[in-house]
Amino acid sequence: MKDNKLKVLFVSVEVAPFAKTGGLADVAGSLPKSLVSMGHDVRIAMPRFQKIKADMKYITDFPVSLNNRKETCILREGKIEFKHENEDKSVPVYFLDNYHLYDREGIYCYHDDAERFAFLCKAALEMLPKIGFQPDIIHCNDWHTGPICMLLKEKYKDFPFYNKIKTIFTIHNLEYQGHFPKEVLWLFDMGEEVFVPEKVEFYGTFNFMKAGLVYADIINTVSETYAKEIKTPQYGERLEGLLIERSKDLYGIVNGIDYDVFNPKEDPRIVKNYDVNSIELKKENKHALQKEMGLPVKDVPMIGLISRLSSQKGLNLIMDEIDEIMKNDIQFVLLGEGDEYYQTGFRKIQQKYPKKMGVFIGFNVPLAQRIYAGSDLFLMPSRFEPCGLGQLFSLRYGTIPIVRSTGGLAETVFDVEKYGEKGNGFTYTDFSSKDMLETINRALKFYHTKPEEWKQLVRRAMSIDSSWNKSAKKYLELYYKLVERK
Repeated sequence: MKDNKLKVLFVSVEVAPFAKTGGLADVAGSLPKSLVSMGHDVRIAMPRFQKIKADMKYITDFPVSLNNRKETCILREGKIEFKHENEDKSVPVYFLDNYHLYDREGIYCYHDDAERFAFLCKAALEMLPKIGFQPDIIHCNDWHTGPICMLLKEKYKDFPFYNKIKTIFTIHNLEYQGHFPKEVLWLFDMGEEVFVPEKVEFYGTFNFMKAGLVYADIINTVSETYAKEIKTPQYGERLEGLLIERSKDLYGIVNGIDYDVFNPKEDPRIVKNYDVNSIELKKENKHALQKEMGLPVKDVPMIGLISRLSSQKGLNLIMDEIDEIMKNDIQFVLLGEGDEYYQTGFRKIQQKYPKKMGVFIGFNVPLAQRIYAGSDLFLMPSRFEPCGLGQLFSLRYGTIPIVRSTGGLAETVFDVEKYGEKGNGFTYTDFSSKDMLETINRALKFYHTKPEEWKQLVRRAMSIDSSWNKSAKKYLELYYKLVERK
């Protein structure tokens, strides 16, 4: 069976480079490329949001039933093009378009999100016979796609076209679940028989995430550590009982990153390209970043932080200790958007320390790359972190991570003062501002007092393989395990 080429439909709301707010898009845009490189027929389905202006061609249109009314799905096809071993390859991307639901700014946080993502789930299934693609597996990503698993088991099981399709459901972040009123059932043409605690009912609401966890054939999340953590009350977001019940079907695979897109040797978004043999050129990126962020141009350690501004990311720890952090001769650069509390808080810190703190509130991909390339250290004090991609990007660019060991951070960053030549960063365990501050100070001391060892650390970080090579093979093993099940 393992010699067979698989057919996989990857369904995600976010897919880089078309629509992105976080790591989900990076995974959905790069894992399929790796699988196609291995010879498999992998295709992607996603909503066609207003901001997506990619080249695409019209395929067909068809009605999708939503609560006794019909909404038209206009199906268009585009592709993600890439090179593999000097050969031109591509991943087909099906854009599910509906002007009423998707022709608006942004991706999330609309009053009718239940309808918008119910439409995605139903349209992704309804399009398959129309394009003549019968996948072995539908790979669903995060809460928006959970009901696909439910629909296949409850509504489509008697249709020969669908009854052999298996599902894998990936949790990218359990905190976001998609809770909606009970009436959402009608969007899926489902009766109250599924609105019970054993199925999709969750404290009186319809839970999109739970639909995926209950009905998927296999569940996985984006690190082995997080797969264990979510079976505890601390991280389980009130779903730990269900996840314990499904332990035998729950796996963890740490994410990779796209080495074609994130490559300091060729990245067109940074000021000066460099590689493991020319790390001295990295300093030119720091100086350019200092100018861009309105900071004095000088050789001091620069700490970077790129993040969604939310409580998950441990930003309150930074705000608690910022005065102590700023006692060091450093600069700090932050890029992110999110909760108003943090946006306002970091702007105030910038005003207090205008020569030490650079803040950009918003989403800016080119600036993110220049922060990865220009910083010396990269801070991630997360309360929890399913996988984290920031530390992988920073390692790729020779920027040394300072992280709290949780989730995927615990699997990818190892303290240099504990692991020696196997170390690639600085870590601490407790969710504590004091421990974070102590670890920042340890890193700064290492930077100042061990310049030759610091250069070795930077080269070692850049030499780590965080590409999709290993992770994609693990996903393939999971896929084969799934299709071989009776």
